[in-house]
Amino acid sequence: MARYKDEQCRICRREGQKLFLKGSRCYSDKCSITRRNYGPGQHGQKKKKLSEYGTQLREKQKTKAYYGVGEKQFRKYFEMAENKKGITGECLLQILESRLDNVVYRLGYGSSRAQARQLVNHGQFEVNGKKVDIPSYLVKPGDVVAVREIRKDNKTIKANVEENASRPVPEWLEKDNKTLSGKVVRLAAREDIDIPVAEHLIVELYSK
Repeated sequence: MARYKDEQCRICRREGQKLFLKGSRCYSDKCSITRRNYGPGQHGQKKKKLSEYGTQLREKQKTKAYYGVGEKQFRKYFEMAENKKGITGECLLQILESRLDNVVYRLGYGSSRAQARQLVNHGQFEVNGKKVDIPSYLVKPGDVVAVREIRKDNKTIKANVEENASRPVPEWLEKDNKTLSGKVVRLAAREDIDIPVAEHLIVELYSK
């Protein structure tokens, strides 16, 4: 899958808000939004009036950036959401929240979703006792996500656990700091998802 390989902070500046793509840096004075709160590029400081389509497109691009998902996979998730019972936009966010890399991030074992994705890729985690190295793996209620026994001395994960000790864990997850694990109690509801996304705009975009 194609990945965005340019400076991550440019994405936040383009969207005009923090997307928390670089972990602790986003909470510091080094954050690009704090220093340069305008779009990247030569004409970044010029305010542009977006069309209806442009507004919908930006919302989709912002959501893709939040979760680190490419267009092809994002479209696949939208089609899955359309086939589920409930409101399509909310189902889409629920599916994105169910990704293993997002769960690892939500549990505080990754400083960002990008780092969580890398840790999963490197085989640091298991689901229900079995090694899973696919970041897009979708968890289900009752699943237990844990740091593998042979990886519990990983310095990056240890540092993240200490740094994120005070970060609140969503109500749909249960975290056990002693065993470095977390349980999926239920799927995420819309009120559990704290990212500022107007999902109905994405539905309108794909429905055209």
